[in-house]
Amino acid sequence: MSTVRKAGFVVPAAQRAAWETLLDERLGEEGFIVASCEVSRDGPWRIDVFGDGSAALVEGAIGAAAQALGIAAPDWAWEELPDIDWVAENQRSFRPFAVGPFWVHPSHVADGRPDGLLPLCIDAGLAFGTGTHATTRGCLEMLATIDPAETTNSVDVGCGSGILAIAMAKLWRRPVLGGDNDAEAVDVAVENAGLNDVGELCRFVVSAGLEAPELAGRAPYDLIVANILAGPLVDLSRSFTAAVRPGGRVLLSGLLVEQAAVVLSAYARHGLAFERRRDLETGGAWWRTLLLRRAS
Repeated sequence: MSTVRKAGFVVPAAQRAAWETLLDERLGEEGFIVASCEVSRDGPWRIDVFGDGSAALVEGAIGAAAQALGIAAPDWAWEELPDIDWVAENQRSFRPFAVGPFWVHPSHVADGRPDGLLPLCIDAGLAFGTGTHATTRGCLEMLATIDPAETTNSVDVGCGSGILAIAMAKLWRRPVLGGDNDAEAVDVAVENAGLNDVGELCRFVVSAGLEAPELAGRAPYDLIVANILAGPLVDLSRSFTAAVRPGGRVLLSGLLVEQAAVVLSAYARHGLAFERRRDLETGGAWWRTLLLRRAS
């Protein structure tokens, strides 16, 4: 098992969300996990970066983030963590919860589902997305508001654990595509689809955006779902608009409330209009889920 290390430092509460987003943008694809916790009520927050990668990558990301914020880089140092299976620890701490029409639970807790809710079995693993974060919850709630008649051809871009594609397949009982630029995430998504008995409905492939032939060839879509980060969402605005049919929708999340205007502006330039939103809180920050529609 690889040695896991942690780099930690303290930031003012007002800077926490920005630090977490900037570091995740630079380190997420390198296998690092960025987390934060409040040191004291209404006081500073501690930012922690976990991983077994290069300290130089972390140093560069912290320096770049500080520069983007216009401040000096904080002092930090690697701390070697005990040789523990952190994925297993995360799995044990994951408890079932209800969100929208779904009951999200790990595979080792199958009892206690409330009547009338669809079960989503998602094990915490190396791929992002057990559903607890405000961005994923916002997407799950928003999906339940969309007319099933308008979702015949849907795709989940940046699928992570596959939770949103699986939710669509279970909610609408029809095929759904998913893609992620991380091959390991695709493997996790395939496994989770099997756990939910929708393996025949969900097809996951390695893809940057919609570039893979399996995804590009299925356009135009009725619905494109992307729960990633604000920067990549802006970068994908042109390709998403081109790949959604007239009258079709794009569901976006992974952005802070204060980043929403920039994202909306990017999509408006290509002809997608705001339809509705959902704001939810995680870790003291407010995150926005957006549903946009292309003109008919």
